[in-house]
Amino acid sequence: MIKKSGSAKWSGGLKDGTGTISTESGVLDGVQYGFNKRFEGEPGSNPEELIGAAHASCFSMALSMILGESDLVADEIATTATVSLEQKDGGFAVTKVHLDVTARIPNADEEAFKKATEAAKANCPISKLLTAEITMDAKLA
Repeated sequence: MIKKSGSAKWSGGLKDGTGTISTESGVLDGVQYGFNKRFEGEPGSNPEELIGAAHASCFSMALSMILGESDLVADEIATTATVSLEQKDGGFAVTKVHLDVTARIPNADEEAFKKATEAAKANCPISKLLTAEITMDAKLA
């Protein structure tokens, strides 16, 4: 079993408080987050962009693995995961994640690419974690 951790500290109320996030690896170390950064577009991090980065990276690695099973190696897989946070049932919920994928894969045909992207979308560990609707646009460059 592999275990990784992230941590957060928060001080103050919801709208006037501030927090920091850190990761076990130290890649994020005391990065600020808060209400204004999450809901009002102020620069800084927020949980939804972190989920997006996690999903995009997990999907890209899963796609690479699936392509490798067909002896295909991508020159590049570029994935953006857009996470939608909406008011729902008296609170907020992540309701959707949309994956935009562009890949350069020598010797790949469109059918094999689509099959591989659908398998990666369904089976990457972060996709399995999320209960949100996951949609995707994928194109072979």
